[in-house]
Amino acid sequence: MQQLLLALILALWVIVIAIVSVQNATPVAIEFLGLRSVELPVGVVLSFGVAGGLVVTALLIKVVRDRRPQR
Repeated sequence: MQQLLLALILALWVIVIAIVSVQNATPVAIEFLGLRSVELPVGVVLSFGVAGGLVVTALLIKVVRDRRPQR
């Protein structure tokens, strides 16, 4: 059941990114701590953000599960 829910969430994100990309192809640049990235389309920036969030969340879940005491 969890795998189905995960697949549905990922599919929804892909659909949202596709819709936003088509509607808004304007390039954007990200500024962080005084550094500025190259200009990329909004869909690409969203894709990288979602992918980064998924990776960080997966790593945090692994760390939390490894810290739990074994029974």
